Amino acid sequence: MSTFLFAVFPYLAMAVFVVGMIWRYKYDKFGWTTRSSQLYESKLLRIGSPLFHYGILFAVLGHVMGLVIPKGWTDALGISQDAYHLVAVVGGLVSGAMICVGFAILVFRRRTVKTVFNATTVNDKAMYLVLGLTILFGMWNTISTTIDHHHNYRETVSPWFRSIFAFSPNVDLMATAPFQFQAHAVLAFVLILIWPFTRLVHVFSAPIQYLGRPYVVYRTKGDTGQRPTPSRAPQGTWTSPTARK
Repeated sequence: MSTFLFAVFPYLAMAVFVVGMIWRYKYDKFGWTTRSSQLYESKLLRIGSPLFHYGILFAVLGHVMGLVIPKGWTDALGISQDAYHLVAVVGGLVSGAMICVGFAILVFRRRTVKTVFNATTVNDKAMYLVLGLTILFGMWNTISTTIDHHHNYRETVSPWFRSIFAFSPNVDLMATAPFQFQAHAVLAFVLILIWPFTRLVHVFSAPIQYLGRPYVVYRTKGDTGQRPTPSRAPQGTWTSPTARK
């Protein structure tokens, strides 16, 4: 099981991710969206969404620093383990708090606002479950390393992570890591596995086209929508070739 979870499953998850993203982009471009629910409710979204997304951004940067950069590099730069640990713990607690609070607000909003809940699919619920568990074990890791300094993940989890991309996964390193680190790693790859089939694909959408996209017209109730016919089509709107003549 250790061989499957820490040597086979990561490659399986990444393969499904790459193929799935290509398939999704090729055959489901119109579904490449967050299916935004802002029209249904915006007050809670305005608070929860920035907290969650900025927290995730900081957490990703922290993971890059902790997993990708070898301990020997920071030692060579004269950064002591205590100094590194302090920065990692403070950054992890701050970003983790932002993620947890933001995630809780978003889940509360999705469950209590009827229109938002009705727009939630089974796919969304499964994604939220995996994402929530990944966050939970991530916070457990941060808190446990704050309390107990006996396990240094930079000597177990980090080398294992890098060994995957060197195509020589060292299963023994993860087999000796505490359970919460193992669970967080496996859940992270589960999240990667299901990524192409969820709303998470929007992470890879650069909103550059928003600058020149056709605008969406919203009308109040009772508005007939009758407006003077313009002499030419406004820039950025879709019109048929006949209408342009």
